[in-house]
Order: sequence, then structure tokens, then C-alpha cells
Amino acid sequence: MKRYNPEVIETKWQKYWNDKKAYIVDDNDPRPKFYHLVEFPYPSGEGLHVGHTRPFVPFDVMSRFRRMNGENVLFPMGWDSFGLPAEQYALKTGVHPAKTTEANINTFRKQEKRLGLSFDWSREFSTADPKIYRWTQWIFVNLFSHGLAYQAESLVWWCEDLKSVLADEEVTNGRSERGDYPCERRPLRQWMLAITKYAQRLYDDLDDVDYIEPVKIQQRNWIGPSKGAEVVFKIVGSKKTITVFTTRVDTIFSAAFIVLAPENNLISEITTSEQKKAVEKYLDETSKKSDVERQEVDEQKTGVFSGAYTVNPANDEKIPIWISDFVLAGYGTGAVFGDIHDERDFEFVNKFKIPARVTVIPEDPKEAKRVKNKEYPYTSEGILIDSGKFSGMRSEEAREKITKWLSSSGDAREKVNFKLRDWVFSRQRYWGEPIPIVWVSESDYKKASGEVTKLLPKQAVTKPDGSKSLYALPILAEYLPVVLPEVPDFKPQGLGKGPLALATDWCEVWYNVETGETVSVAKPKSTSDKWVKGTRETDTMPNWAGSSWYFLRYLDPHNDKAFASMDKIKTWMPVNWYNGGLEHTTLHLLYSRFWHKFLFDLGLVNTSEPYHKRTSHGVVLASDGRKMSKSLGNVVDPLDIIRDYGADTLRLYICFMGPFEQTVTWSVNGVAGCRRYIERFWALAQEVFEAEDKSDSKEPKTLKNKQLKKIIAEANLRISRDILKMSFNTAVAALMETINKLYKLKEELAISSAPGEWLAATAQLIQLNAPFMPHLAEELWEQFGFSGHVLKSTWPELDNDVLISATIKIAVQDGSKLVDVIEVDAKTSEEEVISSVKKSEKVKRHFKDKKIVKTIYVQGRLVNFVSKA
Repeated sequence: MKRYNPEVIETKWQKYWNDKKAYIVDDNDPRPKFYHLVEFPYPSGEGLHVGHTRPFVPFDVMSRFRRMNGENVLFPMGWDSFGLPAEQYALKTGVHPAKTTEANINTFRKQEKRLGLSFDWSREFSTADPKIYRWTQWIFVNLFSHGLAYQAESLVWWCEDLKSVLADEEVTNGRSERGDYPCERRPLRQWMLAITKYAQRLYDDLDDVDYIEPVKIQQRNWIGPSKGAEVVFKIVGSKKTITVFTTRVDTIFSAAFIVLAPENNLISEITTSEQKKAVEKYLDETSKKSDVERQEVDEQKTGVFSGAYTVNPANDEKIPIWISDFVLAGYGTGAVFGDIHDERDFEFVNKFKIPARVTVIPEDPKEAKRVKNKEYPYTSEGILIDSGKFSGMRSEEAREKITKWLSSSGDAREKVNFKLRDWVFSRQRYWGEPIPIVWVSESDYKKASGEVTKLLPKQAVTKPDGSKSLYALPILAEYLPVVLPEVPDFKPQGLGKGPLALATDWCEVWYNVETGETVSVAKPKSTSDKWVKGTRETDTMPNWAGSSWYFLRYLDPHNDKAFASMDKIKTWMPVNWYNGGLEHTTLHLLYSRFWHKFLFDLGLVNTSEPYHKRTSHGVVLASDGRKMSKSLGNVVDPLDIIRDYGADTLRLYICFMGPFEQTVTWSVNGVAGCRRYIERFWALAQEVFEAEDKSDSKEPKTLKNKQLKKIIAEANLRISRDILKMSFNTAVAALMETINKLYKLKEELAISSAPGEWLAATAQLIQLNAPFMPHLAEELWEQFGFSGHVLKSTWPELDNDVLISATIKIAVQDGSKLVDVIEVDAKTSEEEVISSVKKSEKVKRHFKDKKIVKTIYVQGRLVNFVSKA
């Protein structure tokens, strides 16, 4: 009996796939297209650990399954290469980030190839490649030209040790996620992207995509639209006013205080001398908290009285102005009014003993009495009391009427606000895409552009004294990329200055205001008077930039005329199924949706949403129950497992270790159990091979034995369904149960007594295992002498005649979106299935305004209608 040797088998087939370019995708393949995408990794120095492979292997299984079911699958891989970790490593070692990143990519690629992942490596790229970030810069220039990229002073997290601005998500308890350094809030002029202009679309269009509900909830909460009113409060003893946003203007008669965000500029103007020290102390304390921490539900409410008062426009009552960190400067106006009808405000009123009245009560008399006694905050709809002419009205009705009443005197207006704030886009770091902007003086620009008829896009920066001193001018497409220069020191230079400022020869340029061309100051310029001396922008882009559009580059990675051709985009977009970590389902997903909608508005992509379906995988914890980390010494390198057990064993265990979306714990015993299954399967196949008639045809025969047919048909049905619904662990369980059944059956139906039947069953079993264990499957397929390769063979046809159930469930899809699931007789023909599907009320409603252009039927499993509006 031939011995199972995974090292020999896997090395053999990985070389074969690589030499034959087995997974290169043909864009012109006539089969139905399916774009499978997993988030590309950041190539850190630690390499991949087994937790990182959690999404790669299952989606490789799904890609292989779809290919065997007649689909042309795009399954690419690349590298999210820019970012802070590589720069920090460069500062520590003195080795250029480009060198360490390249070495890390080589490690990652080796690990992924040893796993037998069927990526189309011909489409591989790194976001740190100038050929790639040329198009990242090009998109930025278009954003700039359309007024969506601009400079403004923003309150940002500043880390003095890292000498860099950090995103809110990179700071916890006032300390940096990277290095655990202290951080503080500082005002700094930054490049911003006006994502808020797309807020409503980003919110509304979530109805049109097939994202798992937790992802949609995170997106909606982050965008956070609120319909309400802006109300103007006059400050006592000042000509200044405070505008607040509220969704409950019906409670304005109970307004007990105003709260300003700690960043509000009015604070320094209105704080009284008696309160100055207390206010300064409070502002210092709150500067160490992130916005996320400040908004936590169980965060203890803190605040300080400013000493100033304002007037409630609804009843002319004087109320105090407080400062508290639960109000965010970037949401609404950075000011709110507080009353007793909000849980947070109720807590605030009681803590600081602020006088407050009840103005909304429930209809139930007993509860109304409790509310009037201030036993608890009543936050629901109800009847207004003590609210002037609006008393007795329902709160829903009163909101509209009070807004109109206040609006008539100029004290209010209707407003929709979003929690979403514009994207702080610049970083004072080295290892990132240079921002393609040149700064020139206002006077030089005006002198040079005096006779230019078609002016290039520009933005002016105004000095504190009100004078415009500088113009920001873009580098146009034909002069991109702006290549990241060599610098004498990677270390940031201080607040507002990045390492690129040290590259003086690179920074100083001549800029042609007519063409957008730049040349180094060291080079002679044209005699044209359209050239002005300028300085390049020395900030770089955040690591979010390249990941906001990378999925488009996979479609046409070698195109030097565009980021991707429209033909390729129409062929593949939108991404049918995108999977990534839960930690990226808010910002990365939001940013990439924003960029894609912008490109759609320019007519450069064919869909307004980049991803049709989005899922997330659970985390793999170390065997000690903690997060895998090199510092904790509990990281498991996949190459170590492959060396000891084989890649197919590791692949099988990654699928088997637990529900895909749940957190699971690594277990070496689980790995060993999967290896035992493989050895049992291998041994069974060898018995069948030795028993078969060597003079007989090597092609798989039709399976006739009822017992074998039933076992294989049941396995086929379970595995097919489970792969499509991401129940990879139960699919592997079905494989294991099938082997157990076959071992038990061969005691009754000896292999030697029916070698042809066992050969036919084994052929199908090899195919059912192939997506999970591709190396072993190819080896057995070749050993038995079957033609071609198993991974290019057709998935076994489902034999409905022998299924236990008289009925089967058919999934109905529009592309990859599930529309309905119907139950039909297992023996129903294709025509009858499609006819039954079209009678479904859900299907009728879904396709009411759509035209079905193609119908794909996968026997016993699904009907896929390809439609267009």
C-alpha cells in the first residue's frame, strides 16, 4: 500500500500549479463570473500566524468549489504595505521600510503558497509600489479637484513619541495602540476628505447590499443620521450665541442647561474668572480621552460649570452653560441642551444638582405621577405639560409645530445631522503615499497665472490675520506618481512636520501653473513666465488610502493608462463576496465605499457600491485562551504545522475548528484529529486502488450500488449546502461521517467483491474532498489514472433519487444575493423547479422591476437569476 507522504505530495502539486499557472483567471472565459475577495494583509515582520489563515483557507475552499461548479472565479491577493509598523521598525533598526516590507512580503507569500491557496498570483501587487500608488495619488487629485479634499484645522490626536497624528481608533485611554505612548489632543491643519457629503448615500445604500447584520449596524451607527432642529440660544451679557442640535425639540421647555464640547472655541470667551482654573483642569483631563471612550454608555458623566448663562428662546429662562466630554465637537454644533427627558442628562442633573422640570409625561396616570416626581427619566413619546401653548399636544405633533414656531422668529431651523465626520487624511510620517500637492505663494501664483485662460484647480490657505498667503496646486495625472523620496532620517521632525521635509532637493520645485508640470529647482526651468517656485506637500497619506480602492486594481493590475479599464470593471464588479475582520467593518469599509461612490459619480466604475456581500470571520485565540502575539510567545506559525502534519491537514482543521463567524481556540489535538481523518481516507483509497481491475478503464464509472449511492449523495448535499452558507466546520464533519459510514459498509460490502462500485464512489469522494484537501485529491486522482485534474473536473451531480428526504430546499439568488428558499420534491425536473421558483411571492416582488437576463440552475441546490434593472 502506497504511504501517505504530505511533504512529497504537496511540494509536487504546488510546483505543478505554479509552473502551469493553474489559477490565472481568463477575463474572457464565458462561464458565469464570481469575484471572491479576502482582505489583503499588512506584511508585518512577524509573518502570518494560523489565525491569519482563518479567512484565506475557507474562501479558497469556496473558490475551488465554485470553479468545479462551472464558475469563472477571480480570487486575488496583494499587500497593504504602507503604514506605521514598518516605519517604526525602520526607526529601530535603521533598515529602510521598503527593504523590510519586501522581505516580509516574501515570507507571507511563501506561507500562503505552502497552504495551497489558489490565488491568481499574476495579479499580485503592493500598495507601496509607485506603479500602484500613482493611481492612489490620481484619485486624491480628483477628490481635490472636486472640492472633496481640502485643508482645515482639526483637533487631532498627537503622539509626541511617534511624532505623528493618530486616528481616534489608534488611541485608547490617551495612549497609542502602537508603542503605548501618551497622546494628547491638539489643533493642527490637516488634509481632510469630505466624506460627510456622501453620508446620506452611505447610509441609505446599505439597504441595497447583502452585508451581515452586525456589519450594517456598525456602519449605520458610525454614520448616525439624526433628524431634528438647530436652536439658537443667546449668551447673557454677550452678543455671541450658541446653536445646538436636538432631535427632541418638543422638550425644549424643560431645557435646564447647555453643554459645550471641551473643544468648543466659545469656552475661552465665556468662562468667568472664578471658574477659569476648574475649567482649565477639566479640559486637560478630557484631552486624554478618545471620542470612543467619551461616548461609552457606562462612562461616568463628568463636567464643569463655565460660570456663564444663556437664555432659552422658548420661555426666556436663564440657564447655565456647562462643559462636558460626552459632547463631541465634530457632531452637530458641538453643543447640546440638557433636560430631564434624557437618561444621560437625567444623570447629569442629579449629579450636579441642576434645577430641572418635567414637560413630557406618559398617558398612564400612575406612570405620569412617577415621572412628575422625577423617579426616572421619561424618554418616550407622550403628552406635553408646562410647555406654553403647546401643552396638551402629543410630543410627535409638537416637534414639528415648535420647530416652525421658533423658526418664525429666527431661533431655529430643521436639520439632519450625522455622527460621521470628515476624514482626517494626512500623516506626518514617512512610509506612506506622498500627497501630490505643491504649495506656492499667493503673489507668485497671481503673477504667473495672469494670462492663463484655463486655470488649474487650486485652494487657498488663509493666515490668522485673514490674508491668503499660499495656494495648494495639484500634480496632474501625466506627472504622477510623486515618488516617495529617500530621506536622511525616517524620524518625524515634530508637530506638523514629517520626514519628507528633510528631502530638500525633492521638496523645492518649479511648478507650471498652465500645465501642472513640476521640475526640481536644481534643474533649469523654461523661460516661460508660467513657472513659479513652490514647495511640495510633505505630509503622507494614511494606510487607509491604498485599501480604499485596491480591489479595482486586481481587475487590471498591469494597466498603465488607467487604474482599471471599464471593460474589466464591467466584467467583474461589484465584488460578489468580500470577507474581512470585524475590526475593519467600520472605517475601511466606509472609506472604500466612499471612494467607490466618488468614482461612480465620475463615471469611472459601473456600480455605486463596491461589494455586494460582506462577511466577517471570528478570531483564533492561542491554546492558552489569549490573543496570539509574538510578545506573549503563543504564536503558531503555519509552516510549523505544515512541517509536522501537512498543509491539507492544516487546511482541514482551519475549516473544522468551529463556526466561521465565531471566536475559536487553537488546539493541537484538533489538528491531530484531522490528520487521522486524512490517513483513513488515504488508506481507504489505497484499498480501492489495489482491488480494482487494472485492465479496466480508468475513467470513473456510474455508481449503481444503492448503499454507496445513498452515502455519497447525502455527503454531496450536505457539503454543497454547507460550503455556500459558510458552515465549513459542518461540511468537514460530513466528510468525516462519510468515511465512517464507508468503513462500516465495507464490512458488509467488501471492496474486493465490488471494485468497480467502490472505484466510482471513491472518485466522487475525491471530488468532494478536493476543495478542502487539494494536494491529496490531485495525487489520488492521478494515481487512479482519471483524466485531467480533479480541481478542473465537474462537481459530482447530485443523485436526488437516493436522498433520505422526499423534498429538497432550493436557494434562489439574484447574483450572490439570497432572495428566497423554496422546498420542492427531490425528483423535480429543472424546468419544474424554475417554474415553482417563479411562483414564489418573494421572487415576484424582488424581480418586479428587474429583467432576468440569465438563469443558472445548480441541480438540487440553487437557482441563480442574473438580472439588470
